[in-house]
Amino acid sequence: MNLPKTADIVIIGGGVMGASAAYHLAKRGMKNIVLLEKEEFFGTGATGRCAGGVRYQFSTEINVELSQESLPMLERFKEEIGQDVNYIQCGYLLVATNEKDAAAFKYNVEMQNRLGVPTQLLSGDEVRARLPLMKFDDAIAGTFNPKDGIVDPNGVVMGYVSAAQKMGVQAISKAGVTGITVSGGEVRGVGTSLGEVQTRMVLNTAGPWAGLVGQMAGVELPIVPLRRQMFTTNPLKEVPADFPFVIDFAKSLYFHREGEGLLIGMSNQNEKPGFDQNVDEDFELVNLEAAIERMPLVEKASRASHWAGLYEVTPDAHPIFGGTDVKGFTLCTGFSGHGFMHGPISGKLMSEYILDGKYSTLDVSMLDLKRFEEGRLIKEYNVV
Repeated sequence: MNLPKTADIVIIGGGVMGASAAYHLAKRGMKNIVLLEKEEFFGTGATGRCAGGVRYQFSTEINVELSQESLPMLERFKEEIGQDVNYIQCGYLLVATNEKDAAAFKYNVEMQNRLGVPTQLLSGDEVRARLPLMKFDDAIAGTFNPKDGIVDPNGVVMGYVSAAQKMGVQAISKAGVTGITVSGGEVRGVGTSLGEVQTRMVLNTAGPWAGLVGQMAGVELPIVPLRRQMFTTNPLKEVPADFPFVIDFAKSLYFHREGEGLLIGMSNQNEKPGFDQNVDEDFELVNLEAAIERMPLVEKASRASHWAGLYEVTPDAHPIFGGTDVKGFTLCTGFSGHGFMHGPISGKLMSEYILDGKYSTLDVSMLDLKRFEEGRLIKEYNVV
């Protein structure tokens, strides 16, 4: 597809945020929408390299509310968009092994229940009873929500892109952004590897690369790219079909079923910010040892695949929505590792902001860029 000379809006970043925003803007009747992706295929950046987890279990009301709006959109995705995204509601089971986390879990469950989310608080014994394949002698408490689960990231992105294209959106891959023209404090155009598009509106959904895109427009964004990596195993017949998405919270270690085997990941607390998406083999061994300690069965598994991706981390682990001091330069980024699950509602919210000047479905106005300089941070505890 040829790059058009003009656009009513240019969306930078063809992952779940950009694809959802393009779809929802087109659904509202907006014309001349251009969605740009620097890779060959849409959804192969941060979205395509995530673990696919979706959950209601967060520690702040706004993140829980984002899940309450977004996850039902994933449940009815095939009905609305026509694409099967394989939403498996296996449940998330978060495990606390120290008193600080156990106290936070209790508070979080009370808050989630108050908002109508039926998360259950488990004792250490209940955790051990639910996970007979795992060694959790030190478990103090746990939380479980049966509607949490796993969704296919590629299915979500391609579903939105295909539906958006049918409504006239021009979705262009292999179109790296090289610059943003700003004049008189307003966006005037976007330069790409394929040429320039004149536009008065840009939506930055570039995920871990959003800070670089912001700099092109003269806007500083407090977003740090951090590598996260994971691996999958060959089939393990001992793992039951109803095995939940398990998170050893203190170690940021997680397990979930992937096909007939497991997907296992762990956050490297010593990871330095950067754009490296190569697997750190040394840390993979650390991850493997921690996994075997928790689930001895893993010792007899072989690795099927491994990869690394990037989180886009903000100082309070919450996203950034809305406008900037540059007129026409808008943001939907900074999701700090839980963007995939909130992508559907976030694209809809940005369509409301862009077309109506306000958020109607859910008020996320407190998650603006100015909160960082004004000290209005909202800290998320449940980040893995």
